Amino acid sequence: MNKKYAIGMDFGTESGRAVLVDLSDGTEITEHVTPYSHGVITEYLPNSDEKLGQEWALQHPGDYLEVLERSIPAIMKASGIEPNHIIGIGVDFTSCTMLPVDTEGSPLCFKPEWKGNPHSWVKLWKHHAAQHEANEINRFASERGEAFLSRYGGKISSEWMIAKILQILSEAPEVYEETDRFVEAADWVVGQLTGVIVRNSCSAGYKAMWNKQKGYPEEAFFQALHPRMGNLVHTKLRGEVIPLGAKVGELTEEMATRLELKAGITIATGCIDAHAAVPAVGVVTPGELVMTMGTSTCHLLLSAEDKPVKGICGVVEDGIIPGLFAYEAGQPAVGDLFAWYVNQAVPEYVKHAAEQEGISVHGWLEQRAAVYWPGQTGLLALDWWNGNRSVLGDANLSGLILGLTLQTKPEEIYRALLESTAFGTRKIVEEFQTSGVEIVKLYACGGLPQKNALLMQIYADVTNLEIIVADSKQTSALGAAIFAAVAAGSAQGGYDSIVDAAQAMARVKEESYKPIPSNVIAYDKLYKEYSQLYDYFGSGANDVMKRLKALAAY
Repeated sequence: MNKKYAIGMDFGTESGRAVLVDLSDGTEITEHVTPYSHGVITEYLPNSDEKLGQEWALQHPGDYLEVLERSIPAIMKASGIEPNHIIGIGVDFTSCTMLPVDTEGSPLCFKPEWKGNPHSWVKLWKHHAAQHEANEINRFASERGEAFLSRYGGKISSEWMIAKILQILSEAPEVYEETDRFVEAADWVVGQLTGVIVRNSCSAGYKAMWNKQKGYPEEAFFQALHPRMGNLVHTKLRGEVIPLGAKVGELTEEMATRLELKAGITIATGCIDAHAAVPAVGVVTPGELVMTMGTSTCHLLLSAEDKPVKGICGVVEDGIIPGLFAYEAGQPAVGDLFAWYVNQAVPEYVKHAAEQEGISVHGWLEQRAAVYWPGQTGLLALDWWNGNRSVLGDANLSGLILGLTLQTKPEEIYRALLESTAFGTRKIVEEFQTSGVEIVKLYACGGLPQKNALLMQIYADVTNLEIIVADSKQTSALGAAIFAAVAAGSAQGGYDSIVDAAQAMARVKEESYKPIPSNVIAYDKLYKEYSQLYDYFGSGANDVMKRLKALAAY
């Protein structure tokens, strides 16, 4: 019998990748990564002297097409598999990564008359320049007693769709008027493959305040928020909302030629990258929290119940697995935080020593940081280098390291930063547990768990929970392939449910990280200190971080 395959397309912060997956067992046959030519645009627009403001993060949609056109032919050539054995393509994406398009579905930034306006470009998930607008949304929703606010832990993030749309309307009303629709990048890429733009329920539910039962917030709310937003839902947010694992359409003849595939391949609904990882590690039942750990960390948890949880990013019915509520929380700087330290703050002698030993700087620091026991460095850090997503929901917070002396070593700082992110995750876990949402086990996937054993052991010790690690190098892409297999269905060689596909295709390592009792005791003491700093700087007792940001922006 001929084997069948699916392609998982994973669009990250710095690059996109294609992964060819065997549908019988989830084996990743081959993969190819294409770095974004324009990277993350934070200072100037491409070929322009247009200076961007503080906390801006844009991307070029042409980079996404380049990923498709380079990575898909590359994996097909490397595998030697014939195109007629590919039954589906799935797409996952960072979110909320959104862009304004015209009536033809073309990004406004592709047009000469709009490419000089920064608001016509893709706003990446970590574009935090819409914090003022997020504050306004939260204020209006709270004053009006809007029920939807409780589904998002009481706060809407600056990273989300509506805040970014309101920023465009406030700062560039001409772009708002010219825009036919605001769409998630995942849905735009699916639209490029099929010729049809729909909205995936995952992104809509978590990032655009859409609800399966009630839809978007009422028109009266948007009208109160801004007079020109009253008809937002029926105009610029219009489009059918499609569940995960559904078929959007088929690969067009034009795109098939460009990608060196056969026309007619099933294209699945888009999905948020972190959420795609949940079935890819086999989590289809309540009580198991999945941490997708990369530049940021997204925490996903399934539950049979819908309960209010302070500071979460959202709870969406059927958000990942049909019949269950899926909760999301997150930390916006994890891998990014470690990368900042290595790229911006590590002394030159460390880089030279790592080069001499033939290992990465991260590897050098990890080896030396591993010899310390919890608390031995005398350091404590807050993990807010990119703000706090959960549970405070405040992008204006910033990082902190306490306890530095003239004797402090680079590896000690590195360990303190690792520990800070673990403490941040414990905050999230405790908030769920306090709210009556059970967590009995952690799963970790993404690039970090594969590379940093010390980090994973610290997380197990800090949370006092066992951590199971994905055996997939590209877990989100595997999840996207799982959704593609379900969209194609068993008649074509796929599966008829996400649960069935996950049971066959999910992959995790046999060994896990278990808490070390003596470390758990030590970290409990450090965590109490972390919590005091967390509350003092994060809950309004001292807003110095915000005042410093205001001075920097003056």
